[in-house]
Amino acid sequence: MRYSGFRVIKEALTGHKGWTPAWRSPEPKAHYDIIIIGGGGHGLATAYYLAKQFKEKSVAVLEKGWIGGGNVGRNTTIIRSNYLLDGNEPFYELSLKLWEGLEQDFNYNAMVSQRGIINLFHSDAQRDAYVRRGNAMLLNGADADLLDADQLRAECPFLNFDDARFPIKGGLAQRRGGTVRHDAVAWGYARGADSRGVDIIQNCEVTGFRIENGVCSGVETSRGFIGAEKVGCAVAGSSGRVMANAGMRLPIESHVLQAFVSEGLKPVIPGVVTFGMGHFYISQSDKGGLVFGGDIDGYNTYAQRGNLPTVEDVCEGGMAIMPMIGRARILRMWGGVMDMSMDGSPIIDKTHIDGLFFNGGWCYGGFKATPASGWCFAHLLATGQPHETATAYRFDRFQRGYMIDEKGVGAQPNLH
Repeated sequence: MRYSGFRVIKEALTGHKGWTPAWRSPEPKAHYDIIIIGGGGHGLATAYYLAKQFKEKSVAVLEKGWIGGGNVGRNTTIIRSNYLLDGNEPFYELSLKLWEGLEQDFNYNAMVSQRGIINLFHSDAQRDAYVRRGNAMLLNGADADLLDADQLRAECPFLNFDDARFPIKGGLAQRRGGTVRHDAVAWGYARGADSRGVDIIQNCEVTGFRIENGVCSGVETSRGFIGAEKVGCAVAGSSGRVMANAGMRLPIESHVLQAFVSEGLKPVIPGVVTFGMGHFYISQSDKGGLVFGGDIDGYNTYAQRGNLPTVEDVCEGGMAIMPMIGRARILRMWGGVMDMSMDGSPIIDKTHIDGLFFNGGWCYGGFKATPASGWCFAHLLATGQPHETATAYRFDRFQRGYMIDEKGVGAQPNLH
């Protein structure tokens, strides 16, 4: 079924009896050409592009829970490509370009809203750093706009310009940034992959790998053994546990990252705003809630919940730039399990085991990377070669001394 305005009208006039399930619930086959472990955004996007771009006919996605139950539905929905380093900026710009055509591509309303993002700066040195980053963005084909205090005041009058502890002197804007409905991304990719023959198998936990003579021939699951020519792992915060079954110890730690939504308010924040002197970012949802977050809780965990000290720290960051937020009541909060790499940048690479591939270490940036991550991982699985924008995301960069330390946002920022 293809979705359209005409289809909505037709179903409304006929009692909505013609809608069909967005994707099938097939039984797992004994063997696939490619298995993707993880039914989150990255896993589903990988399967979608394998089927669409590389014409793979035998692909399965194995998800231990339900589609959309992990990090893809537990984030603050921000998309952007305002990075500095050569290892990152081309990749995230590819992702933003894919976001821009995503809804038409997979025929699903993901509510892509390019309302813009503004990173505030509070000192002359920080302004100079943002000028450098903006120039790097422009050199890589992205957009960047440096705003002075007067320009920023005109766009964001709700900020505390007059007596802030950290004076707001301007901001770096990326007009093409914005937000996307996170769960709709999962559903859209799932529906698109399923329509191209991908088997999406929920409630199927991978418990081990079958590896003989250095070659992976499939996975052990809660629903039995499933064979495969190639296996790709994209399980976010569970990366360490899953890959340990293959005898691998990853340069990754699992941490919880909290996010928050306030009660519904009238429109006040036009796009996304980030605090330059702390870790705080905020936007407003279509329902009116203020959606915001900050730092990881700072301890290793697999729990999808956080602790109150980080709640206080995040709210303090918001109060520092917009005291009005103190009058809003928090409606709900949640946590996602982040796979924090040591330099704050991801890994998309083959492993030392033939037929076993890995995608992880996304830290704070996993959601915005979803389309490019899926595209590049599909390219690696289909061709055996890294995509040109993901050549820096290798396992051995730590050994070779080629860390991609964008701004010290790995598992231990104090060490950077």
